[in-house]
Amino acid sequence: MFEDLAKVGRYLGQAARLMVGVPDYDNYVQHMRLTHPDQEAMTYEEFFRERQEARYGGGNGPCC
Repeated sequence: MFEDLAKVGRYLGQAARLMVGVPDYDNYVQHMRLTHPDQEAMTYEEFFRERQEARYGGGNGPCC
């Protein structure tokens, strides 16, 4: 029962982060370990910066 509740909590937390555009670093690291074990994962700061640039165009928007 407690395990199911914890799983639901994690799912809802991840869904909420995705809805507001916050990237999920833990899922990225897990993906890198499983899919690309020969490559080093980015640090959280590198990951966050890369996601921001991918989402907002790296500051090349119409106003900046």
